[in-house]
Amino acid sequence: MKIAVFGLGYVGMTAAACLARQGHEVIGVDISDEKVAIVNAGKSPITEPGLDQLVESAVRKRLLTATKDASGHLDGCALAIVCVGTPSAPDGSHNMSFVAEVSHQIADLIGPTRTTPLTVVFRSTMRPGTIEDLVLPIFESALNGRMDLVEVVYNPEFLRESVAIEDFFNPPKIVVGTKDGERCSVLDELNASISVPVFYTTYRTAEMTKFVDNSFHAVKIAFANEVGRVCDKLGVSAATVHKIFVSDTKLNISPYYLRPGGAFGGSCLPKDVRALQYIASDVGAHTWLVDSVLRSNDEHKNFLFENCLKAVPPGGRVLMLGLAFKENSDDLRESPNIDLARKFLRLHIGLSIYDPHVEPSKLLGQNLGYAFANLPALRKLLIAKSAAESELFDLVIDTRGWAKQMALNAKRIIDVNTLS
Repeated sequence: MKIAVFGLGYVGMTAAACLARQGHEVIGVDISDEKVAIVNAGKSPITEPGLDQLVESAVRKRLLTATKDASGHLDGCALAIVCVGTPSAPDGSHNMSFVAEVSHQIADLIGPTRTTPLTVVFRSTMRPGTIEDLVLPIFESALNGRMDLVEVVYNPEFLRESVAIEDFFNPPKIVVGTKDGERCSVLDELNASISVPVFYTTYRTAEMTKFVDNSFHAVKIAFANEVGRVCDKLGVSAATVHKIFVSDTKLNISPYYLRPGGAFGGSCLPKDVRALQYIASDVGAHTWLVDSVLRSNDEHKNFLFENCLKAVPPGGRVLMLGLAFKENSDDLRESPNIDLARKFLRLHIGLSIYDPHVEPSKLLGQNLGYAFANLPALRKLLIAKSAAESELFDLVIDTRGWAKQMALNAKRIIDVNTLS
């Protein structure tokens, strides 16, 4: 396959050299005279372990060349990969000027005599909506509506510097964003030898995945460093704590707790986060990330309530399925469902609650105190399953996933544990 790679930075240069290693004929395009000269001399313009050897071999075999001018090259290419930079603008947004310029450049070079569409793959990190709102209009204008000449794809990269070559051939996943969320045959062919999970989705979802990955990596590093500071102040071995923490792949390093849905609560998480905040403050460790966790959780409770409230007309009736912190439990301590219930009662909205595991007469100790301090009318709010299934409600708030197994009479059902 003949491939043009636009932008010979870390991502583009790695992609160009690795694709050439696979036997593809690669044209590297960059605005820098210096980079073009270095590549054509058989060297890499960036420092990355193993890249010099790949470039030297590819150039020697005439599988890799570089140029400032892509004219005359695109007609023979099946694929163009855009890897230009999207640096931070002064306001923190991405500067999309390079993406716009390359999009114009490619669109202007697509000839009307093409017999097959040119697949243009964008790998640069960009805000969700960029392909639809910036890139596609550029192509539509330049091609006078002849969008049959081009297939635009968003395919984010997940390369780590210093191990980029290994990551190219063994990525954690492949994400392919297309107009309709369907497969891209050119990328399927390109990635045929790579055996990893492949996700075919829409442009916006694919664009968002890179932000989620990088932000979470930043959160993990910041969290680990905050814990390290607390350990240092307390004379605890941060290395040992880390070793124990990462050994737990059932909960600590796993998909658990990472699915968007309901807020957290219960007798452990809020209490222990507050305690860690206090300890950190007491020893002067300054844990800014941890300090924001409870505020973020409170904001999520408000978010869930506001979304539920939209479905309730004035004087409406609401049924909540599940009140306790977890299913098969009567633990009401700091249950986010109690906060949700209080917000409805504060607006004088008719609320009923069905939770077969919560029996007020059996509540004891702190659980009893918390329940009635926050919901004094708890006994009146709780209803039997027969009532839940026989009465008409404007909204059912399902915190458990029980609604599918119940014969409910409701105008709308919202599962707060599923955000889509």
